[in-house]
Amino acid sequence: MTTTTDTAHDPWIRSESGFETFDQTRLFYRCWQPRDTYRTAASPPLRVLIFLHRGHEHSGRIEPLVEQFAGLRDWAFAWDARGHGHSPGERGAAPDFESLVQDFHWFIRHLRQVHGFAPEDMVVIANSVGAVIAATWIHDHAPHIRGVVMAAAAFQIKLYVPLAKPALRLALGFKPDLAVTSYIRPSMLTHSHEQARAYAADPLIARRISARVLLGLADTAKRIVADAFAIDVPVLMLVAEKDYVVHAAPQQLFFERLGSRHKRLLVLKDCFHAVFYEQGPPMDEAIQATRQFIDGCFGHPIAAVEEHLDGDRNSRSAAQFGHLQRGTLGTALERAANTVQRQMLQWLGPLSNGMQIGLTQGFDSGASLDYVYRNEAGGRFGIGKFIDQGYLQAIGWRGIRLRKQHLQQALSELIATHPANLPLRILDVAAGGGRYVLETAKRFQDRPMHITLRDYAQANLDAARQLAEALALNHTVEYECRDAFSPDSYPIDESQFDIVIVSGLYELFAENAPVLASLQGIQRQLRPGGHLVYTGQPWHPQLLMIAQTLNNHRGEPWLMRPRPQAELDALVASIDCRKTQSLIGLAGIFTVSVARHEPPPAKPVAAG
Repeated sequence: MTTTTDTAHDPWIRSESGFETFDQTRLFYRCWQPRDTYRTAASPPLRVLIFLHRGHEHSGRIEPLVEQFAGLRDWAFAWDARGHGHSPGERGAAPDFESLVQDFHWFIRHLRQVHGFAPEDMVVIANSVGAVIAATWIHDHAPHIRGVVMAAAAFQIKLYVPLAKPALRLALGFKPDLAVTSYIRPSMLTHSHEQARAYAADPLIARRISARVLLGLADTAKRIVADAFAIDVPVLMLVAEKDYVVHAAPQQLFFERLGSRHKRLLVLKDCFHAVFYEQGPPMDEAIQATRQFIDGCFGHPIAAVEEHLDGDRNSRSAAQFGHLQRGTLGTALERAANTVQRQMLQWLGPLSNGMQIGLTQGFDSGASLDYVYRNEAGGRFGIGKFIDQGYLQAIGWRGIRLRKQHLQQALSELIATHPANLPLRILDVAAGGGRYVLETAKRFQDRPMHITLRDYAQANLDAARQLAEALALNHTVEYECRDAFSPDSYPIDESQFDIVIVSGLYELFAENAPVLASLQGIQRQLRPGGHLVYTGQPWHPQLLMIAQTLNNHRGEPWLMRPRPQAELDALVASIDCRKTQSLIGLAGIFTVSVARHEPPPAKPVAAG
């Protein structure tokens, strides 16, 4: 239910409503709808401002910002984050920091569904913890938004207590719901006595924050700062010179690493943490810079997605991969440690069943991934099983198993929405052992389904056939030995598919040309209105270690170029597939996305 307030002299119609997020929790938000919403073809571009409040706060405090930054025809929205304001949950708490990012993603999804807004209509204005939520969302989901204002971004909070984070991690093992109370007094947030009093008197401001969320914020912020070059939307960063809450250096490092062509960093002299609630010159400067930035975002054409297609040659990601190839990435100490680890792998690896598969068939091979999916440690002489357990719990392999869950979730949702009385045709272009497809199909034995599994290795197809027989599937399953990168693998005269899956393949190749060739083949075999399910690897925390210790299926060092999500989505968009959702894996290493095939309408043939 929506509550609306409509005052005749108010330029906005204010309303309060809610939306259901990924776990069916209903969160609260506010809307400022411009009174003049009549639009014509000659109207200026639609402008939508999305506000993210600071930690401890709520959307009720956004009202003055809307009046400062929104024009009379601008829409504005602000939410109460989970555990804040009128939204449910323990005050200052959430399952983890990633849940807050997912909540925001679902908030944007809700606004798009209800109002028909496109990402190209939006500018995000975020403060403190809200700025990290926004940066993570932009990095992981790669929305094609106009820009983002980041004020006093909480990439590193000043905890003051020595060894605070290790102590909190230890304490969480004994008390999972541990929360800490903010040490910050209102007078440390702003020079304005009026704003400090309002903050102190606000009953909806949460004084506590979950230790789990606090540590998750720190870990995620470190990842986003390290990989900031993957963010290429316009960014305005407002850094408070006298900030008692967050450090300035990580904000400046993030700015330096940003891949954005249009970016500006403004250090506000004598400014405390609550940038938009200050007074005097710092407040005036912040407001003026933000207004100019918002106008600039909407006043210039948005960057075309095609700009990402040469990311394998002209990008920070490509430069990093070049250093990896030349052996100049990382420090001498890191390279020396990896040399020792490589030697230990050669000596002890054969004792571990998983490592033995990797050493002989490649750590990126279908056989290796199928072993990781099974997640059953095994080895020789007792110690081999112990080594194997550690191997299977590596962060990358844990991420791979979560990717499998996300693949099956996305595939299940697509199958469930397909008309039950119509046959469903599914193609996996590089199936490996086919485990995630076949296990998902087992749960839909009542649906008419035709599954085609392709792979370049006959041994993988033989393993898939054995699994299908063990599962006793009712469906028709075909096995085709084909190269996913060869145009000949996608004959135009074959029946088209409703769902095409490409998983764990494009991540293995740094160049975009073979990926485009594969996608163009998929385009021929995916029916209009059908869906492409594709995986990505935007980054990896063990890139150097993997390159210098593990071998791939070709027997070469396993060198990876993490492909930013925006670049991968652009490649998919080049075949007329529009992304509809992304599922983000452990530490943002892997993603699973779904895109709908929407080819342009055929041009009418002129009468002869």
